[in-house]
Amino acid sequence: MGSLIPPVLVAEDVVWLRDQEALPTAARVAAASLARRIGFDEPRCAEVALAMSEAATNLRKYAVDGAFLLRTVRTPSDAGLEFVTTDEGPGMADVAYALADGTSTSGTLGIGLGAISRLADFFDLHSLPGRGTVLTARFWTKEAARRFAVQGSPVVEGLTRAITGEDVCGDAWAARRAGFPAEGGGDRRQARTLSSAAPPETPLGWAQLTGFRRTADGSRHTDDRQYTDGSRHRAAAPPDPRTGSGGDEPALLVLFCDGLGHGPLAGRAAQAAVAAFRDSDAQRPEAILMDVHKALRGGRGGAVAVVRIEPAERSVYFCGVGNVSTFVVDPATGTRRSLSSAPGIVGHHLPTLRSVRQELPRDGAVIMHSDGLTERWQATALPGFLEHSPLVAAAQLLREAGVRRDDAGVVVAKGPW
Repeated sequence: MGSLIPPVLVAEDVVWLRDQEALPTAARVAAASLARRIGFDEPRCAEVALAMSEAATNLRKYAVDGAFLLRTVRTPSDAGLEFVTTDEGPGMADVAYALADGTSTSGTLGIGLGAISRLADFFDLHSLPGRGTVLTARFWTKEAARRFAVQGSPVVEGLTRAITGEDVCGDAWAARRAGFPAEGGGDRRQARTLSSAAPPETPLGWAQLTGFRRTADGSRHTDDRQYTDGSRHRAAAPPDPRTGSGGDEPALLVLFCDGLGHGPLAGRAAQAAVAAFRDSDAQRPEAILMDVHKALRGGRGGAVAVVRIEPAERSVYFCGVGNVSTFVVDPATGTRRSLSSAPGIVGHHLPTLRSVRQELPRDGAVIMHSDGLTERWQATALPGFLEHSPLVAAAQLLREAGVRRDDAGVVVAKGPW
């Protein structure tokens, strides 16, 4: 089975750009500016700008209702940049042919997609002929790219999109390895403390870039709880300070929050939920949800769901309150099993919390999304989307099922488990 969880990427959606005449220029300028802010050197900034311009130009020339997401991604030690493009057609009947240099339907040199794939440290594309295409590319510095290549590809990724007319999205997601308060464990808390007492070592200030938060202490605990299916499971042991690994089998925790309403106040509630999740020492979904409930008191509140994925036990444990849709999908058959949340509003009215267990299929995916996506989507209607990265799978779901009249967010966890 291999290692369950490479270091979890933390993503911050910076800007969505819609299809318009100025899209290529806007994408190029925004990407180059963001790359400089996170410490890329000028040659790498130029490569990023070129790739962005090529992707945005393709949207303008060939796509219907194209959209372009630019965002930062980070690990505890590195920051990078990535973009996602989506459109509503016409799609590509032969992706491999479209990626070959010299392929063009408009009389150009036909090197756009090939250039993007060569410049990016990670590139993925999924297209449904007649319906639409999703493309993503990720860029690191040379040193960060080498480190990340050794660590492996992320098994959980997602994205959010604000309702039309708003700049702030009320949906948010986060993930961490069980046994760790946040990606990087105690190092994240230590970094927060050090950043307030010493000048930053990076030109832009790492504490400001990553948003580390101060917490009371770095303690962790284990617990042993009864689940509604009768099973018992002990939470992952704290990581060994010498090896960084836990005493139990690895597991992944994922949170999704839909802040009540729209706009900045909903966004503030969602970000408070993410902060509470990252700072929580709890390892079980219902215990994490209780910590989030405490953090959201006095604010908007929201719908929140938490899953714990245990590949070695072929189990998914789930606890949710409010209108967050959660599914376990078997990619071999397209079958999806829904995990139902209890009624209530986290931060205001919390019902009795219980975690439920669902079997994790081989190579199965766990998908969580807000009501900004309809539940009418079916995996069988999106052939091959779960064969791609979690980010492309999430973006394809957003393209297929997202609505413009509400904040929309979706996170996908999938791996070779």
